[in-house]
Amino acid sequence: MTPFQFRTVPHIVSAPGAATQLARHAAPALKGARRLLVVTDKGVMGLGLLKGALEGLKADGFQVHVYDKVVADPPESVIQEAVAEGREFGAEAVIGFGGGSPMDTAKVVALLLGSDQPLSDMYGMDRVKGPRLPLILIPTTAGTGSEVTSVAVITTGATSKRGIAAAPLYGDMAVLDADLTLGLPKHITAATGIDAMVHAIEAFTGKRFKNPVSDALALAALKMLHVNLERVCKDGSDREARAGMLLGAMLAGQAFSNSPVGGVHAMAYPLGGMFHVPHGLSNSVVLPPVLRFNASAAENLYAEIAGHIGLQASSAGLIAEMERIADAVGIERRLSQLGISHNDIPAMAEDVAANDRLLPNNPRPMAYGDIVAMYEEIL
Repeated sequence: MTPFQFRTVPHIVSAPGAATQLARHAAPALKGARRLLVVTDKGVMGLGLLKGALEGLKADGFQVHVYDKVVADPPESVIQEAVAEGREFGAEAVIGFGGGSPMDTAKVVALLLGSDQPLSDMYGMDRVKGPRLPLILIPTTAGTGSEVTSVAVITTGATSKRGIAAAPLYGDMAVLDADLTLGLPKHITAATGIDAMVHAIEAFTGKRFKNPVSDALALAALKMLHVNLERVCKDGSDREARAGMLLGAMLAGQAFSNSPVGGVHAMAYPLGGMFHVPHGLSNSVVLPPVLRFNASAAENLYAEIAGHIGLQASSAGLIAEMERIADAVGIERRLSQLGISHNDIPAMAEDVAANDRLLPNNPRPMAYGDIVAMYEEIL
């Protein structure tokens, strides 16, 4: 057996209503911290999702400062603003509460508040020195898996997205509370759910770090997500399906944090960085052409995935099912539906071709011309 390493968050709590009992659950992870910086966004605040957690923390004597200005594909300026507010408040621990963007932001903020390493030195693989403040991550969507990954993605400059991947980004605790996802609109539920399936597919077919543990988690995640995605899109109040989606997304996160994603994510990044398309939707749109492109190199793996979730055991079976799901849940399928034209493709393809963090993980090498052709296929 090929040697491998596997890492994940050391403490995971999964229970309906867990966020309202955060003071009790979080005590071991907070390591005595009493001044907490909560990193979130306006959407979470507007929906009242944070109310129960804040009330419980304050009732238990914690001092809490909420930074709620995180935006999708957070730029460096948001990170620095949150750090400044955290320093002024005297934050002793950080809680990320929301979708992938608030959780990614919280990870980096905890690092910057806990050490003197500049943000510019952190980008890439294993460049983070640490230490960081205690960190708790609480997802409100079932998609990114950021609560159990060692990755944060930040928008740098005007449009480019760069990743930080290092073990110190693993939180001290992840809290899964399916009740927080009950109010998610269907479109967000669908896009984030397919995003989680992409994480599992890419982890299972990763060229460099795929291992038996990540494989088992990816397959378990795919079965759970496949069973529950259409069900939860039909009835957003289905607590059992919501819990299944949240757990599936977390399992996929554990898988791809150890066997990183590849070509689908590389091609999705320019959609977010240049056109502010939500990350889950970006992955959903570019998935079919990348699966078709990779099929010659990953046929056996795609067939194994397809058979595991009850489909015809072939890449064709998997591709057809992912396209069927996108249609069934009402996800956009074309770049033109997202305001992207033929004239935008060269710049997007250049951005993808330069992604030396993700492309080496893809089952098949992707050259500039291949990337252009895949974008044109879904224009």
